[in-house]
Amino acid sequence: MALTLAVDAMGGDVGLDVTVPAVALLLKKYPDINVLLVGHPEQTAQAVARAGLSQSPHVEIVPASEVVTMDDAVSVALRNKKDSSMRVAINQVKAGRAQAAVSAGNTGALMAVSRFVLKTLKGIDRPAICTAIPTRDGHCHMLDLGANVDSEPMHLLQFALMGDAVVRAVDGVEKPRVALLNIGEEDIKGNEQIKEAALLLAANPRLNYVGFVEGDSVFHGDADVVVCDGFVGNVALKTMEGVATMIGGMIKEEINRNWINKISAIFSLPMLKGLKTRLNPQRYNGASLVGLNGVVVKSHGGADVQGFVCALEVALREAKRNVPALIGAALPNDSEPEA
Repeated sequence: MALTLAVDAMGGDVGLDVTVPAVALLLKKYPDINVLLVGHPEQTAQAVARAGLSQSPHVEIVPASEVVTMDDAVSVALRNKKDSSMRVAINQVKAGRAQAAVSAGNTGALMAVSRFVLKTLKGIDRPAICTAIPTRDGHCHMLDLGANVDSEPMHLLQFALMGDAVVRAVDGVEKPRVALLNIGEEDIKGNEQIKEAALLLAANPRLNYVGFVEGDSVFHGDADVVVCDGFVGNVALKTMEGVATMIGGMIKEEINRNWINKISAIFSLPMLKGLKTRLNPQRYNGASLVGLNGVVVKSHGGADVQGFVCALEVALREAKRNVPALIGAALPNDSEPEA
C-alpha cells in the first residue's frame, strides 16, 4: 500500500509558498506516495495550481478553517483552534488516513496537539523531540531538544531507548552507540540526575551505552545517539544553528573584504560550496516527535522549500519503517498508555 503523508500546508513562517512547492518536488522523487494537503481550501487550491499539481491523483486537499500561528499559546491551539490545519493534519494520522504528519508550525502547539490526539506509547511518560546533528563523518541523533525542560533519570532512559530505535530503523545501525550529554566525560562529573541516568542506561541490556560526551564531542562522531534534557538540548541546538550561521556570514565577509580575497574565492569555490552544504541546517531539517502513537515531524518554521522536502523525507522514512512500533517493542510493558 502506498504511504500517505498529511501536511500542514499553512504552518510555518511562509506557509503555502514553501509547503506546496516542497510537496511537488517530493512527488517527483517519490511518485508513488500520496499527500493530504491540509489548509484553507481556496488558498491551498491556488497554491496547488501554481505548483502544477491540480490534476495529480496523488494530492488531496483536506479543508481546515483555522491556522495555529507561531505566537499562539498552547492552550489556544488545543482548546480554541480545533479545526486548525495542524490539528486536522494530525487527525488524519489518528484516523488512519495518513501514516505521518508534517508541520512547520508552532513547536509547543504541535507537541501538545500531537500528544492530545495521538496519545503516548505504552511505557512512555513524555514524548521527545529528536533530530539529526551533523558530525565530522556523518551525523548523530540528539534528543530531547525542547519538549521537556525538567526530565528525571527515568525519562532520560526512555529518551535513550527511543533514540536507539530511531537510529536502528532510519540509519540501519545494528547497535547504536548511546551517550549522555554532560559537562565532562569522567564518571564523577555532572549532577545527580545525570549520574543516576548513567546507571540506568548502563544497566539496560538493549542499549550500547558508551558513557558521557561533552558539547564539543557531539560533532566527533563518537556516538550515534546523544541523550539530554530538553532544556539543555534546545540551548545546544540553537547554539549550533547560530554558530553555523555565523561561520557562513564570516566567510562571506572575508570574501568581500577586498579584490584579492574575491579572486582567491574563485579558485576555492568547490571547497566553499562543499563546506556550505555540510554546514547548511536545512540539510538536517525535520525533527521527529518520538514517543507518540504515530509519526509526527516538525520542520523548522523558517525552512525553505528544499529544507521542507528534507522534513517530508524524514516522515517518509519513519512511516515506512513504522518507527512508533519499533519504539514500542523496545520499551517495558508494565504501564498503560497515557489517557
